Amino acid sequence: MKSVISLLFFLSVLSIAGGIWHALAVKRPGFYPPKKVLKKRAAALAGGGGILLIVTIILSSF
Repeated sequence: MKSVISLLFFLSVLSIAGGIWHALAVKRPGFYPPKKVLKKRAAALAGGGGILLIVTIILSSF
């Protein structure tokens, strides 16, 4: 169970980091995907990472 919790925590950190990366890419000029697509990706990654983090915290409390 410890390894599952560690894996979920790692995935949540990666997802949140990806969301931050895409959110910062919106401000930079010259990125190919349109800003609307980057904003959607950032929201999806950060939201998914947040949900995974909450699940991980709940699982680790048991």
